[in-house]
Amino acid sequence: MRRPRRNHSPAFKAKVALAAIEGTATLAELAQRFDVHPNQITEWRRQLVANAADAFGGEADRAEPAIDVKALHAKIGQQALELDFLAHALGRDRGPSGKR
Repeated sequence: MRRPRRNHSPAFKAKVALAAIEGTATLAELAQRFDVHPNQITEWRRQLVANAADAFGGEADRAEPAIDVKALHAKIGQQALELDFLAHALGRDRGPSGKR
């Protein structure tokens, strides 16, 4: 009979992966001690090593991209011209302040 699927917490996964990286015990011993499959321990260890750089400043890489202010000002200017053109075409003259 198969046992139901288990969801392990990130803290548990980190603990197991760190134990695997230490190398003081074999995968079989770790699997028995933590009651998980050796392949799962290998996968968690691989993920920990691959994402280790994020622990030391990975947040800076995920920052929002810089906003191109010139492009936004150009778009606002373009839309202002279009509004003026459409207002003139409809016979509603807009003054210099943009109000009617």
